[in-house]
Order: sequence, then C-alpha cells, then structure tokens
Amino acid sequence: MIEEFVKKINWLGHDVFRIDGSVTVYTDPYQIAGGPPADLILITHEHFDHCSPEDVARILKSDTVIVTEKDSAAKLTGDIRVMAPGDRIEVKGVAIEAVPAYNTDKDFHPREKGWLGFIAKIDGVSVYHAGDTDRIPEMDNIRADIALLPVSGTYVMTADQAVEAALAIGPAIAIPMHYGTVAGTEADAIAFRDALQGKIDVRVMPNP
Repeated sequence: MIEEFVKKINWLGHDVFRIDGSVTVYTDPYQIAGGPPADLILITHEHFDHCSPEDVARILKSDTVIVTEKDSAAKLTGDIRVMAPGDRIEVKGVAIEAVPAYNTDKDFHPREKGWLGFIAKIDGVSVYHAGDTDRIPEMDNIRADIALLPVSGTYVMTADQAVEAALAIGPAIAIPMHYGTVAGTEADAIAFRDALQGKIDVRVMPNP
C-alpha cells in the first residue's frame, strides 16, 4: 500500500507537495504554476515561502479547506480551520494531527509561535510533513508511514540532524525537502539519503 501511495506524492519544490489521493492535498504551496485544484491545503506557518496567498489562489476551488495555524489564517480567506499543536480534526476523510515545529538553536521559528507540522492519514497511509523545524524531542513520539523532512540547515535542521529525526520516527519511506529554493541544495538531500542507506528507504524526488 505504501509503495503504491508514494507514487501519488509529487514534490513541487521547497516544502511543497501535492498528493493525488482520493482527495488532492497540497502542503505549503509556494512558487507553483497552478495544477489540479486542491481539496485540502495544509499550511505550516506564516513565512512567505510557506503561506503564500497568491499561490493558494491558484489552486483554490469553492469547497477547498485550508488547515493552518492562527498567524497564517489571518492572511488567508476561504474555509479555514485553525489548529494548534496537539489538535486533531478530520477534513474530507483525512485525519489530521497538528504537531509542533520549531527551532532549538536558532530564532527563525520560535516554539511559542505554535507553528505546525502535520500528520495526515490519507487513504490509509500516514504522512508526516515536518514543517520548518529542528530535530525536536517530540519527534520521538511521532510515527508515520512516510516522513517529509527538511534537510537544508540554516533555517531548519541539517541533513545530519534529519537523519537522527528519521531514525527516531522510523517511517517506511522518508522524503527530503526544504532545499534548492531559499536554502540548501540537492547535495543535502543526497547526504541524507546516503547516511540512511540500509536503514530507511529514502526517496529523493526529481527536481520539479
């Protein structure tokens, strides 16, 4: 099931994914050209490269639901559901848990902001989108079939720290993100993959 599901995951650059399941789910749409309209949009936090109202507008339809935190919600319009870490909701058959995402050794994403990662169960497969985060203790309690993890360093965890996160979470498949746009390069994704060889199946997605 997981192997079939991962074929439905499209990386669109940075932290942007489109999942073409029974519902179409986007994460943090930014610098996208458009695409199939969204049933559900997950937005992790208010920074411009994650909460982009003009990009959201490109994939919005009349019944699209946006799930996000309070700061991003203030910048958006439409059917918006506001979550905080620890909250759980179900939208269009997708079970969503909001989990913490924050920095531990830098100040770009303060814990007190209450910004988010998401664990979304779509068509029976759980997908963890970590958001912009460092390797945080809460990851020890996160379980998901597929983990989407930032690897660039600078604003988020490094590839080495992402390796530690992946080993703590133990997904069947890990996919690196947050490189090639505002920080990091594909070399970070390759380093992440190589370090986990024989331990976790890492898929470096094709450049969009």
